[in-house]
Amino acid sequence: MRLFLFSGALLLALTGSTGRAAPADLAATLATFEQDLHPDLRSILVLQDGRVVAERYYNGETADTLHDVRSAGKSITALLVGTAVDRGLIRATSDPVGAYWKAAQGSAAGKVPLDSLLTMRSGLAAFDDDPQSPGNEDKMDEAADTPRFILATPAAAPPGTLYRYNSLGAHLAALTLEQASKQDLEDYARTALFAPLGITRWQWARDASGHPKGQGNLSLRTRDLGALGQLVLDRGVHAGRRIVSTRWLDAMLAPHVDIAKVDRYADTYGYFWYAKTHVLDGKPVLVHFASGNGGNKIYVVPSRREVVVITSSAYGKGYGQLRSETILKTILAQ
Repeated sequence: MRLFLFSGALLLALTGSTGRAAPADLAATLATFEQDLHPDLRSILVLQDGRVVAERYYNGETADTLHDVRSAGKSITALLVGTAVDRGLIRATSDPVGAYWKAAQGSAAGKVPLDSLLTMRSGLAAFDDDPQSPGNEDKMDEAADTPRFILATPAAAPPGTLYRYNSLGAHLAALTLEQASKQDLEDYARTALFAPLGITRWQWARDASGHPKGQGNLSLRTRDLGALGQLVLDRGVHAGRRIVSTRWLDAMLAPHVDIAKVDRYADTYGYFWYAKTHVLDGKPVLVHFASGNGGNKIYVVPSRREVVVITSSAYGKGYGQLRSETILKTILAQ
């Protein structure tokens, strides 16, 4: 693919003498991705210190397009759980699901602590990479009664002991938040997160039982995804107003699980957020990120005061993730 053939000379030419690329240089860099042979890259947005310094849309997408970021929505669910903890609706993430969802009591799901859900260590027999897994995402999506399906999923290991990427646990966390807040997840998100950030347009797919899919399928505009990344970068404050506590963000981004052996694109996993340290010019650069199928990303780079958003429709295509990481590295190299 031509997309990946960037020479060191080109990167050097695009780098400003101050060590931070000028907006015109970044715009030129984003233009080069028009060369990608796959017509499913949708947008790239770069924020520095909260300002838009580069932005480009591809293959028919515009600034107003609502884009399905798939599992990057899990990271937004994590932010919502944090606001519920801050408000006292959830007392502690060590509490089991059954403490908030009466119908879950007595089930394997009801015994799982919330922090085990948030770190993909529920112990439930749910593994998205295994089509035979009882709690596989495709099976959950096909269920006529989604909550009932989740509560019928058996345990496979003690909670907190085994990392298995799965969407069932994220949806279970969202359903538990609905029970704790006594609100539909989308209504709760509107008041607790979206409205305070000025996000006014979105679409959230719902399961067969009518619940918003806490595991993903949330469609947002690229700049609104940038606002969510900026909230994380700014330690939970937007326009002088605290939206989520620093205590929660610290817990959410902490390296709870080492996943480098099972995920080539990440070193550690927090509460539905990933982290990876890239080495550029011999220096480590820590990046926290939300990640969705096809290469959808919200990258947060604290040391650079940068947020990079990439949207892509390469769903089910392995090159989508590689392309997004390459785009990130190209931008960071400047």
